Amino acid sequence: MLRGVAESGVTLKSIAETIARGLDLPTVSLPPAEAATHFVSPFMATAYGFDGPVSSSHTRELLGWSPTHPTLLDDLEHGDYLARPAS
Repeated sequence: MLRGVAESGVTLKSIAETIARGLDLPTVSLPPAEAATHFVSPFMATAYGFDGPVSSSHTRELLGWSPTHPTLLDDLEHGDYLARPAS
């Protein structure tokens, strides 16, 4: 399986915190029991409770690939995903 990631070990928590910071929203970590009642679907509470770290070492070796673009968190923080239209 080929994975095109620049870095490994990016947690879902750090992604959520980066997006929330860009939107000027608070974040909160919930224990599993509270998460199960917070989300409409118990599946979502379970899914958000796990991180799925991946590595691109196989892709890099097989294809001789080396990422050149910003990391995910840098891209989320400095990209234009959260840009609000001018009023």
